[in-house]
Amino acid sequence: MKKPTLLIVDDVDINREILCEMFHEYNTIQATNGKEAIEIIEANLDVISVVLLDIVMPVMDGVSVLEEMKKQKWIDSIPVLLITGEATTQIERKAYRLGASDIIKKPFDAFIVKQRTKNVIELYYNKRHLEDMVALQTKVLRKQAEELQSINDRIIDVMSSVVEFRSLESGDHVKRVKTFTNILAKYVAQQYPEYHLDAYAINMITSAAALHDVGKIVIPDAILLKPGRLTKEEFDIMKSHTTRGCEIIDMLADIQQGEYGKVSYEICRHHHERYDGRGYPDALAGEDIPISAQIVSVADVYDALVNERCYKAAFTTEEAYHMITNGECGTFSPKLMECLKLAKEEFEAVVHGTQEEKKEDRSEIML
Repeated sequence: MKKPTLLIVDDVDINREILCEMFHEYNTIQATNGKEAIEIIEANLDVISVVLLDIVMPVMDGVSVLEEMKKQKWIDSIPVLLITGEATTQIERKAYRLGASDIIKKPFDAFIVKQRTKNVIELYYNKRHLEDMVALQTKVLRKQAEELQSINDRIIDVMSSVVEFRSLESGDHVKRVKTFTNILAKYVAQQYPEYHLDAYAINMITSAAALHDVGKIVIPDAILLKPGRLTKEEFDIMKSHTTRGCEIIDMLADIQQGEYGKVSYEICRHHHERYDGRGYPDALAGEDIPISAQIVSVADVYDALVNERCYKAAFTTEEAYHMITNGECGTFSPKLMECLKLAKEEFEAVVHGTQEEKKEDRSEIML
């Protein structure tokens, strides 16, 4: 630890000289009143180790100095010891509330004053050192989290691309579902704080939404791409994409961040559950369905309705909205339906924007 610098603030010359002599092994700066002390502190924030402060002074008293130091938050990094012979209990209480580290009453013992000062300097030094260590560790952890985030994103992109190769509509479907999920999740966070969806959770759900259909990788082409209605046996196989997808996500557990893996699993397994318990694969009902899966479920159904599939034509955005809210696609949470109502225009803007992009792409191909 470098040689400490003390600021001694007292309007009586002899008092300042006594303290300077007492702390001859330290660097010392003197101030004759509170106003002068504030100016010195502001100019030497990184230098001053401790302030020895009198209370009764002209121009600006010691309590006012403490108030200014608290206001400027200097008191958080520079300890203050009051040295006074005229402090009442009321003033002492106020001084402690303003952040004074200690109060030493005159007449004082030189050894006690030096030891208390040394203790306070070491305490603040260790505190700052600990804060620096915490800040450094936080920076390291943040970098590791960013690296894990990057790994998760790459894993999801690769898996989504595999699904895209298996199903003609899946590639764009994944991108749109992520967009709808993000929009809807923000309204859920805004309207229903009980779900505790902060920005991090929303981004995680949005990213993990891309894996909702990853289990379709193992569904046979004859079923996955069948243009007509599926038989009961075929539909049972199609439904298995939820559980088979979870098996794939489990295989990624060692390389995927834990929380991402958990949310990906929830979404993959439960995005076909319904609020009344008539969904699959576990027939979960109500709030037993993870909120991540509930959000993706609405996004998935909406996108399926407004886009053409090998087995159906596209519905309009208005038709899709009413089909979902009227229960024609299964029962959804009333809270999610309120959020869908709020997100309706943004959903429609995404659909219309996608349609315009497709028109432009077709025009470029024709050219």
